[in-house]
Amino acid sequence: MSSCSIENQNPNHPSPLHSTNRWLNNDLALNHVICTALRRRSLPNNHQQTPPATAATKTLAYDSPKTIVPKDFTSLISDEILIRILSKLPEKSQRNSNSLVSKRWLNLQGRLVRSVRVLDWDFLISGRMFFRFPNVTHVDLVHGTLVCNSSSNSNYGMLVNHEIGSFRIGPDEYLQDDCVLLPVDEVDFGLKVLASVYPNLIQLVVVNCSEIGLLSVAEECLAMQELVLHQCNDNVLVGIAAFSDLKILKLVGVVDGFYKSLVSDRGLTILAQGCKRLVKLELQGCEGGYEGIKAVGECCQMLEELMFCDHRMDDGWLSALSYCESLRTLKFVSCKGIDRCCELDEHLGFCPMLERLHLERCQLRDKQTVRALFLVCQTVEEVVFKNCWGFNDAIFFNASLCRRVKLVSIEGCSRLTTQGLEAVVLSWKELESLKVISCKNIKDDDVTPMLSVLFSDLKDFKWCPGNSSYLSTRLASSNMGKRGAKFFKKFQI
Repeated sequence: MSSCSIENQNPNHPSPLHSTNRWLNNDLALNHVICTALRRRSLPNNHQQTPPATAATKTLAYDSPKTIVPKDFTSLISDEILIRILSKLPEKSQRNSNSLVSKRWLNLQGRLVRSVRVLDWDFLISGRMFFRFPNVTHVDLVHGTLVCNSSSNSNYGMLVNHEIGSFRIGPDEYLQDDCVLLPVDEVDFGLKVLASVYPNLIQLVVVNCSEIGLLSVAEECLAMQELVLHQCNDNVLVGIAAFSDLKILKLVGVVDGFYKSLVSDRGLTILAQGCKRLVKLELQGCEGGYEGIKAVGECCQMLEELMFCDHRMDDGWLSALSYCESLRTLKFVSCKGIDRCCELDEHLGFCPMLERLHLERCQLRDKQTVRALFLVCQTVEEVVFKNCWGFNDAIFFNASLCRRVKLVSIEGCSRLTTQGLEAVVLSWKELESLKVISCKNIKDDDVTPMLSVLFSDLKDFKWCPGNSSYLSTRLASSNMGKRGAKFFKKFQI
């Protein structure tokens, strides 16, 4: 007859009862089991009831207690409500980090994206772009259509950054030889696929396409508002006529070192007859002349802003601006000249509704050309000169032809003096705002009492003619010195 007493057992083999008593004496383990049991009881019992555990199972549960995986409570929220919550987030960086939470959040975050810049053409052709971003309205295809040779991907040479893209070239290479664009047929096929998936497209930026690709976009995307065409020519502009509701158009004909194409009077006339509802037109590196600008002014009667960037217009085109009767803003950027052969004053005409004239990084060395420009723009109320070459007192004196000027901004014009500024500014009786920044020949000591009285009557006045004074003003507004003083006080010995 065997005995079950503890004394008769082998001391080298402890009984399960002894192990259980020793485990129950451990307060931490006991508390853990109680908390786990209460947590299980509080959770909804959606799963089927598990069979009763055996003694062996209880022993294993005591040795390794099971952890509870927290439930995803956002799964109870519908997609529509969660999208509205994600759309209220102010910072873009926070939205990008939210897409890393789960695949569901990634897909929902993709529905909120409205603007996409394609860097890989296969991302568009393969259809991954449409699945990832189903509600896109603004697409930039320029970077995706650029293909560089193997030498461009090397780690040596010089990195060139441009609006078109970034390229790495060697010391003996040229961008025109090293940079290769996708064929026209592939770009047109991509435009056809893009238009079929995104019929609500509003803005499109593309390079090296044909009129066939533009027609496919115009047939599907009836709500197109803004179009940017790089490497554009007259033949491509034939497809522009289908965009009847286009509001903003930018044509890039020539970009030095990248590509060269021709936009002449023929292309501008086709453009004017097709896009009669244009509000803003930008011509960069485009040729043409009097007939092309005249056609734009006569047909595009809603045109309010016209911008010329590095233009290559024929002589005598400036007088055609008088046909733009609704024009309110005229800009010249990076132009080597305005018009080398101007008409007589009585044949120039003027823009009756023009309010703003901006000249930035332009060469203003021809006095007769600048005089003709101010005669055409004699009704302007806002004049901006920024980093213009050859802008001296004699050139600036022609600005006195504009009698309605209320706002003047002069920045980076080093040849202008205080006497030249005073001679023109005092003739503007309606002047309300004046900004002079980084003009080294304008001295504080040369300011006369009459000019000081004018400054005191202005509603908006900013005077930083020297580079040192402008830099000190910017540093003072940033409180950079104060922050450094507080920081270094901690390390004083």
